[in-house]
Amino acid sequence: MDINTLKNIYFIGIGGIGMSALARFFNERGVRVSGYDRTETALTRQLAAEGMDIHYEDNIELIDKNAELVVYTPAIPADQKELNWLRDHQYPVFKRSDVLQWITESMVAVTVAGTHGKTTISNMIAHILRDSGFGCNAFLGGISTNYNSNYWGSENNVAVIEADEYDRSFLKLKPEIAVLTAMDADHLDIYGTVEELENAFVQYTKNIKAGGTLWYRHGLPHANRLEADHKQTYSLQNDAAGVYASQVQINDGGYIFDVQGKDWQLDQVHLNLGGMHNVENCIVAIAIAQQLGVAGDLIRNAVASFKGVKRRFEYVVKNDKVVYIDDYAHHPEELAALIKSAKTLFPGKRCVVAFQPHLFSRTRDFADGFAHSLDMADEVLLLDIYPARELPMEGVTVQMIADRMANPNHTILSKEGLVEYVRRAPIALLITAGAGDIDKLVTPIKAALEAK
Repeated sequence: MDINTLKNIYFIGIGGIGMSALARFFNERGVRVSGYDRTETALTRQLAAEGMDIHYEDNIELIDKNAELVVYTPAIPADQKELNWLRDHQYPVFKRSDVLQWITESMVAVTVAGTHGKTTISNMIAHILRDSGFGCNAFLGGISTNYNSNYWGSENNVAVIEADEYDRSFLKLKPEIAVLTAMDADHLDIYGTVEELENAFVQYTKNIKAGGTLWYRHGLPHANRLEADHKQTYSLQNDAAGVYASQVQINDGGYIFDVQGKDWQLDQVHLNLGGMHNVENCIVAIAIAQQLGVAGDLIRNAVASFKGVKRRFEYVVKNDKVVYIDDYAHHPEELAALIKSAKTLFPGKRCVVAFQPHLFSRTRDFADGFAHSLDMADEVLLLDIYPARELPMEGVTVQMIADRMANPNHTILSKEGLVEYVRRAPIALLITAGAGDIDKLVTPIKAALEAK
Protein backbone atom coordinates (compact mmCIF):
# COMPACT_ATOMS: atom_id res chain seq x y z
CA MET A 1 0.00 0.00 0.00
CA ASP A 2 1.22 3.50 -0.84
CA ILE A 3 0.91 5.30 2.48
CA ASN A 4 1.92 8.61 0.90
CA THR A 5 -1.45 8.99 -0.86
CA LEU A 6 -3.66 8.28 2.16
CA LYS A 7 -6.08 10.98 3.28
CA ASN A 8 -8.09 9.19 5.98
CA ILE A 9 -7.01 6.55 8.54
CA TYR A 10 -8.94 4.85 11.34
CA PHE A 11 -7.23 3.31 14.39
CA ILE A 12 -8.76 0.67 16.68
CA GLY A 13 -6.88 0.91 19.96
CA ILE A 14 -5.51 4.37 19.16
CA GLY A 15 -4.48 4.98 22.79
CA GLY A 16 -1.92 2.16 22.81
CA ILE A 17 1.66 3.35 23.11
CA GLY A 18 2.72 1.92 19.74
CA MET A 19 -0.52 2.82 17.97
CA SER A 20 -0.42 6.43 19.12
CA ALA A 21 3.07 6.87 17.64
CA LEU A 22 1.74 5.78 14.23
CA ALA A 23 -1.32 8.02 14.63
CA ARG A 24 0.98 10.96 15.32
CA PHE A 25 3.10 10.12 12.27
CA PHE A 26 0.08 10.37 9.94
CA ASN A 27 -1.48 13.32 11.76
CA GLU A 28 1.75 15.29 11.34
CA ARG A 29 1.51 14.66 7.58
CA GLY A 30 -1.98 16.14 7.32
CA VAL A 31 -3.87 12.83 7.13
CA ARG A 32 -7.27 12.82 8.87
CA VAL A 33 -6.82 10.49 11.87
CA SER A 34 -9.70 9.11 13.92
CA GLY A 35 -10.13 6.10 16.14
CA TYR A 36 -11.51 4.12 19.05
CA ASP A 37 -10.09 3.20 22.41
CA ARG A 38 -11.65 1.48 25.38
CA THR A 39 -10.75 4.13 27.94
CA GLU A 40 -9.88 7.80 27.97
CA THR A 41 -6.35 8.47 29.24
CA ALA A 42 -3.93 11.37 29.44
CA LEU A 43 -2.44 10.11 26.16
CA THR A 44 -5.76 9.94 24.28
CA ARG A 45 -6.64 13.43 25.55
CA GLN A 46 -3.34 14.66 24.17
CA LEU A 47 -4.01 12.98 20.80
CA ALA A 48 -7.42 14.67 20.69
CA ALA A 49 -5.76 18.01 21.49
CA GLU A 50 -3.47 17.40 18.52
CA GLY A 51 -6.56 17.21 16.28
CA MET A 52 -7.50 13.52 16.22
CA ASP A 53 -11.14 12.44 16.57
CA ILE A 54 -11.39 9.75 19.27
CA HIS A 55 -14.37 7.95 20.84
CA TYR A 56 -14.57 5.41 23.67
CA GLU A 57 -17.64 3.36 22.78
CA ASP A 58 -17.43 0.22 20.61
CA ASN A 59 -20.09 1.55 18.25
CA ILE A 60 -20.28 1.02 14.47
CA GLU A 61 -22.16 4.31 14.09
CA LEU A 62 -19.09 6.22 15.30
CA ILE A 63 -16.68 4.79 12.71
CA ASP A 64 -15.40 7.22 10.09
CA LYS A 65 -16.74 5.41 7.00
CA ASN A 66 -14.34 7.33 4.73
CA ALA A 67 -11.32 5.50 6.13
CA GLU A 68 -8.93 4.28 3.42
CA LEU A 69 -6.91 2.23 5.91
CA VAL A 70 -7.83 0.63 9.23
CA VAL A 71 -5.05 -0.08 11.72
CA TYR A 72 -5.58 -2.27 14.79
CA THR A 73 -3.53 -3.56 17.68
CA PRO A 74 -3.40 -7.31 18.49
CA ALA A 75 -4.52 -6.44 22.03
CA ILE A 76 -8.04 -5.80 20.64
CA PRO A 77 -10.38 -8.74 21.48
CA ALA A 78 -11.63 -10.89 18.59
CA ASP A 79 -15.28 -9.99 19.25
CA GLN A 80 -14.77 -6.22 18.96
CA LYS A 81 -17.77 -4.94 16.96
CA GLU A 82 -16.06 -2.19 14.98
CA LEU A 83 -13.17 -4.39 13.84
CA ASN A 84 -15.51 -7.14 12.67
CA TRP A 85 -17.82 -4.69 10.87
CA LEU A 86 -14.89 -3.12 9.02
CA ARG A 87 -13.60 -6.54 7.97
CA ASP A 88 -17.07 -7.65 6.86
CA HIS A 89 -17.35 -4.52 4.70
CA GLN A 90 -14.01 -5.13 2.98
CA TYR A 91 -12.11 -2.20 4.43
CA PRO A 92 -8.32 -2.66 4.21
CA VAL A 93 -7.55 -3.78 7.79
CA PHE A 94 -3.94 -4.22 8.90
CA LYS A 95 -2.00 -4.74 12.11
CA ARG A 96 0.10 -1.95 13.59
CA SER A 97 3.27 -3.92 12.77
CA ASP A 98 2.42 -4.00 9.05
CA VAL A 99 1.98 -0.23 8.91
CA LEU A 100 5.18 0.38 10.89
CA GLN A 101 7.01 -1.80 8.36
CA TRP A 102 5.62 0.19 5.41
CA ILE A 103 6.63 3.49 6.99
CA THR A 104 10.18 2.48 7.86
CA GLU A 105 11.18 0.04 5.09
CA SER A 106 12.73 2.84 3.02
CA MET A 107 14.53 4.32 6.04
CA VAL A 108 17.81 3.37 7.71
CA ALA A 109 16.29 1.52 10.65
CA VAL A 110 17.76 1.25 14.14
CA THR A 111 15.65 -1.24 16.11
CA VAL A 112 15.78 -2.09 19.81
CA ALA A 113 14.40 -5.44 21.00
CA GLY A 114 14.60 -7.55 24.14
CA THR A 115 12.57 -8.30 27.25
CA HIS A 116 14.12 -5.44 29.30
CA GLY A 117 15.39 -1.96 28.59
CA LYS A 118 14.18 -1.47 25.03
CA THR A 119 11.99 1.56 25.77
CA THR A 120 14.75 3.42 27.58
CA ILE A 121 17.45 2.52 25.04
CA SER A 122 15.33 3.51 22.02
CA ASN A 123 14.44 6.80 23.75
CA MET A 124 18.11 7.44 24.55
CA ILE A 125 19.24 6.78 20.97
CA ALA A 126 16.45 8.94 19.52
CA HIS A 127 17.16 11.75 21.99
CA ILE A 128 20.90 11.77 21.25
CA LEU A 129 20.22 11.87 17.49
CA ARG A 130 17.64 14.65 17.87
CA ASP A 131 19.52 16.76 20.41
CA SER A 132 22.80 16.52 18.48
CA GLY A 133 21.18 17.79 15.28
CA PHE A 134 21.73 14.46 13.49
CA GLY A 135 17.96 13.92 13.36
CA CYS A 136 15.79 10.81 13.26
CA ASN A 137 12.22 9.58 13.00
CA ALA A 138 11.35 8.06 16.39
CA PHE A 139 8.68 5.40 16.99
CA LEU A 140 8.88 4.74 20.72
CA GLY A 141 7.14 2.57 23.30
CA GLY A 142 7.27 5.17 26.05
CA ILE A 143 6.71 8.90 26.42
CA SER A 144 9.93 10.92 26.28
CA THR A 145 10.07 13.29 29.23
CA ASN A 146 12.11 15.76 27.17
CA TYR A 147 9.56 16.05 24.35
CA ASN A 148 6.38 14.67 25.99
CA SER A 149 5.83 12.39 23.00
CA ASN A 150 6.50 8.87 21.73
CA TYR A 151 6.96 10.05 18.14
CA TRP A 152 8.86 12.71 16.25
CA GLY A 153 9.83 13.16 12.63
CA SER A 154 12.91 14.36 10.79
CA GLU A 155 14.09 15.01 7.25
CA ASN A 156 16.98 12.64 7.97
CA ASN A 157 16.06 9.22 6.60
CA VAL A 158 16.89 7.37 9.84
CA ALA A 159 14.28 5.66 12.03
CA VAL A 160 14.68 4.61 15.66
CA ILE A 161 12.11 1.94 16.45
CA GLU A 162 11.22 0.11 19.63
CA ALA A 163 10.77 -3.45 18.36
CA ASP A 164 8.13 -5.19 20.48
CA GLU A 165 8.33 -8.98 20.72
CA TYR A 166 4.65 -9.29 21.71
CA ASP A 167 2.73 -11.15 18.98
CA ARG A 168 6.03 -11.55 17.04
CA SER A 169 5.35 -8.18 15.43
CA PHE A 170 9.03 -7.19 15.51
CA LEU A 171 9.87 -9.88 12.96
CA LYS A 172 8.49 -7.68 10.15
CA LEU A 173 11.29 -5.13 10.58
CA LYS A 174 14.51 -5.18 8.53
CA PRO A 175 17.04 -3.06 10.42
CA GLU A 176 20.51 -1.83 9.49
CA ILE A 177 21.42 -1.62 13.17
CA ALA A 178 19.71 -3.83 15.75
CA VAL A 179 19.96 -4.06 19.53
CA LEU A 180 19.10 -7.15 21.59
CA THR A 181 19.04 -6.58 25.36
CA ALA A 182 17.72 -9.78 26.91
CA MET A 183 15.80 -12.96 26.13
CA ASP A 184 14.31 -13.72 29.56
CA ALA A 185 11.04 -15.62 29.72
CA ASP A 186 8.04 -13.35 29.07
CA HIS A 187 4.86 -13.32 26.96
CA LEU A 188 4.55 -17.07 27.49
CA ASP A 189 0.81 -16.63 26.87
CA ILE A 190 1.83 -15.92 23.25
CA TYR A 191 4.93 -18.07 22.78
CA GLY A 192 4.06 -21.08 24.93
CA THR A 193 7.67 -21.90 25.82
CA VAL A 194 10.88 -20.03 26.55
CA GLU A 195 12.45 -21.84 23.58
CA GLU A 196 9.90 -20.38 21.16
CA LEU A 197 10.54 -16.89 22.55
CA GLU A 198 14.30 -17.37 22.09
CA ASN A 199 13.74 -18.63 18.54
CA ALA A 200 11.85 -15.42 17.75
CA PHE A 201 14.75 -13.29 18.99
CA VAL A 202 17.19 -15.35 16.91
CA GLN A 203 14.96 -14.76 13.86
CA TYR A 204 14.97 -11.03 14.68
CA THR A 205 18.76 -11.01 14.23
CA LYS A 206 18.48 -12.96 10.96
CA ASN A 207 16.35 -10.10 9.59
CA ILE A 208 19.21 -7.59 9.90
CA LYS A 209 20.11 -6.29 6.44
CA ALA A 210 23.32 -7.36 4.68
CA GLY A 211 26.25 -5.41 6.06
CA GLY A 212 24.25 -4.52 9.18
CA THR A 213 25.27 -4.55 12.83
CA LEU A 214 23.87 -6.36 15.87
CA TRP A 215 24.61 -4.94 19.32
CA TYR A 216 23.81 -7.44 22.06
CA ARG A 217 24.39 -7.54 25.79
CA HIS A 218 27.64 -9.27 26.74
CA GLY A 219 26.94 -12.69 28.24
CA LEU A 220 23.55 -13.06 26.56
CA PRO A 221 22.58 -16.76 26.43
CA HIS A 222 22.55 -18.39 22.97
CA ALA A 223 24.75 -15.62 21.56
CA ASN A 224 26.29 -18.17 19.19
CA ARG A 225 22.88 -18.51 17.48
CA LEU A 226 22.53 -14.78 16.79
CA GLU A 227 23.25 -13.70 13.23
CA ALA A 228 24.55 -10.47 11.66
CA ASP A 229 27.41 -9.50 9.38
CA HIS A 230 28.82 -7.41 12.24
CA LYS A 231 28.26 -8.47 15.87
CA GLN A 232 29.19 -6.18 18.77
CA THR A 233 28.69 -6.56 22.51
CA TYR A 234 28.04 -4.01 25.23
CA SER A 235 28.24 -4.32 29.00
CA LEU A 236 27.95 -2.29 32.17
CA GLN A 237 31.55 -2.82 33.28
CA ASN A 238 32.88 -6.04 31.72
CA ASP A 239 35.99 -5.08 29.74
CA ALA A 240 35.62 -8.17 27.54
CA ALA A 241 32.72 -6.40 25.78
CA GLY A 242 33.10 -4.19 22.73
CA VAL A 243 31.96 -1.17 24.74
CA TYR A 244 31.56 -0.73 28.50
CA ALA A 245 31.58 1.83 31.32
CA SER A 246 34.44 2.59 33.70
CA GLN A 247 34.95 4.97 36.64
CA VAL A 248 31.22 4.89 37.49
CA GLN A 249 30.32 7.29 40.32
CA ILE A 250 26.96 8.08 41.92
CA ASN A 251 26.03 11.74 41.48
CA ASP A 252 22.82 13.22 42.96
CA GLY A 253 20.55 10.30 42.05
CA GLY A 254 22.36 9.76 38.73
CA TYR A 255 25.85 8.81 37.54
CA ILE A 256 29.10 10.07 36.05
CA PHE A 257 31.14 7.55 34.03
CA ASP A 258 33.55 7.03 31.15
CA VAL A 259 32.70 4.94 28.07
CA GLN A 260 35.37 2.65 26.64
CA GLY A 261 35.04 1.44 23.04
CA LYS A 262 37.45 -0.71 21.03
CA ASP A 263 39.23 2.26 19.43
CA TRP A 264 37.45 5.23 21.04
CA GLN A 265 36.40 6.53 24.42
CA LEU A 266 34.14 9.20 25.86
CA ASP A 267 35.03 10.61 29.28
CA GLN A 268 32.90 12.27 31.96
CA VAL A 269 29.43 11.32 30.75
CA HIS A 270 26.70 12.66 33.08
CA LEU A 271 23.47 10.61 33.20
CA ASN A 272 20.77 12.24 35.33
CA LEU A 273 18.78 9.02 35.67
CA GLY A 274 18.73 6.46 38.47
CA GLY A 275 19.55 2.76 38.12
CA MET A 276 22.80 1.07 37.16
CA HIS A 277 20.81 -0.78 34.49
CA ASN A 278 20.25 2.63 32.91
CA VAL A 279 24.01 3.21 32.76
CA GLU A 280 24.21 -0.03 30.75
CA ASN A 281 21.31 1.11 28.56
CA CYS A 282 23.14 4.39 27.98
CA ILE A 283 26.34 2.56 26.95
CA VAL A 284 24.73 0.93 23.90
CA ALA A 285 22.85 4.13 22.98
CA ILE A 286 26.14 6.03 22.98
CA ALA A 287 27.84 3.27 20.96
CA ILE A 288 25.17 3.46 18.24
CA ALA A 289 25.32 7.27 18.08
CA GLN A 290 29.11 6.98 17.75
CA GLN A 291 28.69 4.35 15.00
CA LEU A 292 26.37 6.73 13.12
CA GLY A 293 29.03 9.43 13.26
CA VAL A 294 27.75 11.76 15.98
CA ALA A 295 30.63 13.69 17.57
CA GLY A 296 31.60 12.80 21.14
CA ASP A 297 30.96 16.24 22.63
CA LEU A 298 27.47 16.30 21.09
CA ILE A 299 26.77 12.83 22.53
CA ARG A 300 27.98 13.94 25.97
CA ASN A 301 25.80 17.06 25.90
CA ALA A 302 22.76 15.07 24.74
CA VAL A 303 23.10 12.46 27.51
CA ALA A 304 23.43 15.22 30.13
CA SER A 305 20.16 16.77 28.90
CA PHE A 306 18.26 13.43 28.79
CA LYS A 307 15.38 13.59 31.28
CA GLY A 308 14.32 9.99 30.89
CA VAL A 309 11.09 8.24 29.91
CA LYS A 310 7.75 8.50 31.68
CA ARG A 311 7.42 5.60 34.14
CA ARG A 312 11.04 4.40 33.70
CA PHE A 313 12.78 5.09 37.04
CA GLU A 314 10.88 8.37 36.99
CA TYR A 315 11.52 10.65 39.95
CA VAL A 316 8.04 11.93 40.82
CA VAL A 317 9.19 13.51 44.09
CA LYS A 318 12.85 13.97 45.02
CA ASN A 319 13.80 16.17 47.95
CA ASP A 320 15.61 15.93 51.29
CA LYS A 321 12.58 14.39 53.04
CA VAL A 322 11.22 11.88 50.54
CA VAL A 323 12.03 10.19 47.23
CA TYR A 324 9.16 8.78 45.14
CA ILE A 325 10.01 6.73 42.03
CA ASP A 326 7.42 5.42 39.55
CA ASP A 327 8.36 2.61 37.17
CA TYR A 328 6.79 0.34 34.54
CA ALA A 329 8.58 -2.79 35.91
CA HIS A 330 6.35 -5.81 35.36
CA HIS A 331 8.85 -8.70 35.22
CA PRO A 332 10.84 -10.14 38.17
CA GLU A 333 14.20 -9.15 36.66
CA GLU A 334 13.03 -5.57 36.08
CA LEU A 335 11.62 -5.37 39.60
CA ALA A 336 14.88 -6.64 41.11
CA ALA A 337 16.97 -4.11 39.14
CA LEU A 338 14.59 -1.31 40.15
CA ILE A 339 14.66 -2.06 43.89
CA LYS A 340 18.40 -2.75 43.99
CA SER A 341 19.18 0.51 42.18
CA ALA A 342 16.91 2.59 44.41
CA LYS A 343 18.39 1.12 47.59
CA THR A 344 21.94 1.68 46.29
CA LEU A 345 21.24 5.30 45.37
CA PHE A 346 19.48 6.05 48.68
CA PRO A 347 21.09 3.65 51.18
CA GLY A 348 19.88 5.42 54.32
CA LYS A 349 16.19 5.34 53.39
CA ARG A 350 13.64 2.64 54.22
CA CYS A 351 12.34 1.29 50.89
CA VAL A 352 8.58 0.77 50.46
CA VAL A 353 7.44 -0.84 47.19
CA ALA A 354 3.84 -0.81 45.92
CA PHE A 355 3.46 -3.39 43.14
CA GLN A 356 0.54 -4.15 40.81
CA PRO A 357 1.03 -7.44 38.91
CA HIS A 358 0.18 -7.29 35.19
CA LEU A 359 -1.71 -10.25 33.62
CA PHE A 360 -2.94 -13.42 35.31
CA SER A 361 -0.70 -15.58 33.12
CA ARG A 362 2.43 -13.62 34.02
CA THR A 363 1.56 -13.75 37.73
CA ARG A 364 1.06 -17.52 37.50
CA ASP A 365 4.29 -18.06 35.56
CA PHE A 366 6.52 -15.79 37.68
CA ALA A 367 4.98 -15.77 41.18
CA ASP A 368 8.20 -17.17 42.71
CA GLY A 369 10.35 -14.62 40.87
CA PHE A 370 8.14 -11.69 41.87
CA ALA A 371 8.21 -12.81 45.52
CA HIS A 372 12.00 -13.15 45.48
CA SER A 373 12.48 -9.70 43.93
CA LEU A 374 10.02 -8.02 46.30
CA ASP A 375 11.78 -9.57 49.30
CA MET A 376 14.56 -7.02 48.64
CA ALA A 377 12.27 -4.19 49.80
CA ASP A 378 11.79 -3.22 53.45
CA GLU A 379 8.02 -3.18 53.04
CA VAL A 380 5.76 -4.34 50.19
CA LEU A 381 2.23 -3.18 49.34
CA LEU A 382 0.50 -5.46 46.83
CA LEU A 383 -2.43 -4.46 44.60
CA ASP A 384 -4.77 -6.84 42.78
CA ILE A 385 -3.69 -8.18 39.38
CA TYR A 386 -4.36 -5.88 36.41
CA PRO A 387 -6.02 -8.18 33.83
CA ALA A 388 -5.34 -6.17 30.62
CA ARG A 389 -6.36 -8.47 27.75
CA GLU A 390 -6.99 -11.56 29.92
CA LEU A 391 -9.95 -13.12 31.69
CA PRO A 392 -9.47 -14.25 35.32
CA MET A 393 -7.77 -17.62 35.90
CA GLU A 394 -8.97 -19.89 38.68
CA GLY A 395 -6.71 -19.72 41.72
CA VAL A 396 -4.49 -16.98 40.29
CA THR A 397 -4.53 -13.90 42.53
CA VAL A 398 -1.97 -11.56 44.04
CA GLN A 399 -2.05 -13.84 47.10
CA MET A 400 0.15 -16.25 45.08
CA ILE A 401 2.97 -13.72 45.34
CA ALA A 402 2.27 -12.89 48.99
CA ASP A 403 2.34 -16.58 49.97
CA ARG A 404 5.80 -17.02 48.42
CA MET A 405 7.43 -14.01 50.07
CA ALA A 406 10.02 -14.55 52.80
CA ASN A 407 9.67 -10.94 53.95
CA PRO A 408 6.70 -10.91 56.37
CA ASN A 409 6.32 -7.14 56.05
CA HIS A 410 3.80 -7.17 53.20
CA THR A 411 0.15 -6.17 52.82
CA ILE A 412 -2.51 -6.51 50.12
CA LEU A 413 -4.30 -3.19 49.60
CA SER A 414 -6.94 -1.65 47.36
CA LYS A 415 -5.95 1.36 45.26
CA GLU A 416 -7.77 3.62 47.70
CA GLY A 417 -6.03 1.86 50.57
CA LEU A 418 -2.64 2.53 49.00
CA VAL A 419 -3.28 6.27 48.76
CA GLU A 420 -4.57 6.30 52.35
CA TYR A 421 -1.45 4.40 53.50
CA VAL A 422 0.77 7.04 51.87
CA ARG A 423 -1.19 9.80 53.64
CA ARG A 424 -0.65 8.40 57.13
CA ALA A 425 2.58 6.36 57.07
CA PRO A 426 6.09 7.80 57.45
CA ILE A 427 7.78 7.32 54.05
CA ALA A 428 11.36 8.12 53.02
CA LEU A 429 11.64 6.09 49.79
CA LEU A 430 8.56 4.93 47.86
CA ILE A 431 8.39 3.00 44.59
CA THR A 432 5.21 2.30 42.60
CA ALA A 433 5.71 -0.39 39.97
CA GLY A 434 3.63 -2.17 37.34
CA ALA A 435 2.40 -2.01 33.74
CA GLY A 436 -1.31 -1.76 34.55
CA ASP A 437 -3.22 1.28 35.77
CA ILE A 438 -1.19 1.91 38.92
CA ASP A 439 0.08 5.02 37.13
CA LYS A 440 -3.35 6.60 37.73
CA LEU A 441 -2.40 6.73 41.43
CA VAL A 442 0.80 8.70 40.82
CA THR A 443 -0.87 12.12 41.02
CA PRO A 444 -2.82 11.46 44.28
CA ILE A 445 0.24 9.79 45.84
CA LYS A 446 2.41 12.75 44.87
CA ALA A 447 -0.14 15.13 46.40
CA ALA A 448 -0.29 13.06 49.61
CA LEU A 449 3.50 13.06 49.97
CA GLU A 450 3.84 16.78 49.26
CA ALA A 451 1.06 17.62 51.73
CA LYS A 452 3.01 16.13 54.65
